[in-house]
Amino acid sequence: MGALCALISLPAQTSGEPSTRALNPHEAQRLQRLLAPLVRAMNHPRPLDRVKIGITDDSHINAASGGGGAFYVTTGLLQRATDRQLAGVLAHELAHDDLGHVAKAQVLGVGLSIGMAILDQLLPGSGALAPIAGNLVARAYSRNEEYAADRHGVDILTRAGYPAATMIDTLTWLMRIDGTDGDGFFATHPATADRIQALRDRR
Repeated sequence: MGALCALISLPAQTSGEPSTRALNPHEAQRLQRLLAPLVRAMNHPRPLDRVKIGITDDSHINAASGGGGAFYVTTGLLQRATDRQLAGVLAHELAHDDLGHVAKAQVLGVGLSIGMAILDQLLPGSGALAPIAGNLVARAYSRNEEYAADRHGVDILTRAGYPAATMIDTLTWLMRIDGTDGDGFFATHPATADRIQALRDRR
């Protein structure tokens, strides 16, 4: 299994057994508030009642498309990203789905019966949505697919009202965190700096 179909994965910041606490209303509201406008800005927007969200209790900063309108985010991402950074990560994953890229997320661990929440029902059911205890992994997308998702993610973000620089700023933030907290992610994923440059060249 490759590292990710997401923007980046960082080493875990915590140890011990994963918790399975329910999402609090603030977390649920935040996901719904940020994700719904991005979904509507896709080329092929999915009805919100067909978009599913899964939370993994994983301190890595990560998100992924599970295919078929299913998306995962980690508790690490929710805890450490600003709203704009979270929107950048989500737009990248929505872009993969919108462009028909086929690599799918998998969750390794226990608690898989907890399931996922429907986006437009996230707030009413937030008390019942506990993070899935496990690590989020996926088969890697190709280099061309990552570039395409970056570009289309910018389009989704701008349609949703974000500054055009949001994707570049998000990737730069992820690089900065990896440089201070990680142990060489970009030694095995050197294309990320090139992806930032490609987005700059696109302007």
